[in-house]
Amino acid sequence: MSTALTNVTTLANGLRVATHHMPHVETVSLGIWVGAGARHEAPDQHGISHLLEHMAFKGTSRRTAVDIAEEIEAVGGELNAATSLETTAYYARVLKEDVGLALDILADILQAPRYAEDELEREREVILQEIAGTRDSPDELVYELLQEAAFPSQSIGRPILGTAESVTRFTAQDLRTFLAAHYSPERMVLSAAGNLDHAAIVRQAETLFSGMGAASRRAFDPAVYVGGARTSAKPFEQSHLVMGFAGPSYRTPEFYTGQVFSGLFGGGMSSRLFQEVREKRGLCYAIYSSMWALADTGMFGIHAATGHDAMGELIEVVGQEFAKAAAEAPSLAEVGRAKAQIKAGLLMGLESSGARAEQMARQLLLFDRLVDTPELVERIEAVTPEATRAFAETLIRGAASVAVVGSGPASEAYAAQAAKAATLKSAA
Repeated sequence: MSTALTNVTTLANGLRVATHHMPHVETVSLGIWVGAGARHEAPDQHGISHLLEHMAFKGTSRRTAVDIAEEIEAVGGELNAATSLETTAYYARVLKEDVGLALDILADILQAPRYAEDELEREREVILQEIAGTRDSPDELVYELLQEAAFPSQSIGRPILGTAESVTRFTAQDLRTFLAAHYSPERMVLSAAGNLDHAAIVRQAETLFSGMGAASRRAFDPAVYVGGARTSAKPFEQSHLVMGFAGPSYRTPEFYTGQVFSGLFGGGMSSRLFQEVREKRGLCYAIYSSMWALADTGMFGIHAATGHDAMGELIEVVGQEFAKAAAEAPSLAEVGRAKAQIKAGLLMGLESSGARAEQMARQLLLFDRLVDTPELVERIEAVTPEATRAFAETLIRGAASVAVVGSGPASEAYAAQAAKAATLKSAA
């Protein structure tokens, strides 16, 4: 694909290079997105994707960990990485004249990591502290429990960080085996946005990545949504509730319906949940809904945190609002506000070079093509009020996933109440 500003080139070994020229900026955001993440892990590999990402910065055959840090910061650049269920990203942001250095470092850490034993031991401790931190964060813990309830005994339902036991068990050879199986050019995208030259990046990519070969590749198992309830008796200052429902994948038109419904139901200050739960009743400080998706599945979720004594009433109000949304279509004005929020968020995000680079990479990994902004806007505009009502009805007729954290011994009772409220009106 090639436009005046956006170009995509596929190298001989299958690596795709996508760039977007932003001449008004002085920097470039670039990275390698790999179509492999926590979903691709076998049961005995739980957490290895995240550990692999951490170890990428701990030295290569020609750079120490200190060299990597000093080289990128000597030019004022930033270097980071992130692991998700379906992808792992290694990315940098530098001044436009330092793109070559950033790309050389990225190629080096992906193709020639050392996995030195002393570095591996130190990084295990770092991740063990990270895992421990989630136990002290109700926001993170409640979502881990939700995933487990929605997708039990599946890689998609396990914490991305792994467990203390699994992280302690992995060896350097385990890392090399996973890297060889999943990191190959045909399932990687080099994406960059900023003040750049596409042809120059392609030339350097051809030199730096030409030695990469095919991987043995393990496809992830299809997701099977189940639903249920999970709780933690650990006390916190507030009770956290998340109610989740099976949703559409990125690859279906219903995903855009879900986005619009999420916007009007709990996406902003004018949304139904915010107005009813916070503004009219004062039951919590923050309440919101969200719609996230993967290649073959998705979830619609509602998250609220409140005082322990208010949780019961909050649950009932959320259930009532859900039933109303499933019974009667919203007004055109209400849908219009939700669409405006989504479109504005999309367009504002594209003003960031980092967000644009990430969007291009994810689209190529998911759809094998770039989806331009007018097409995305058209899909959003096509959603009707009746479609959002039907979407809500589909959710409430299905099995709910519920997680409650922070209410101590009362957490289980609140979870049961929420599961009932989420399906109470489904036969209406």
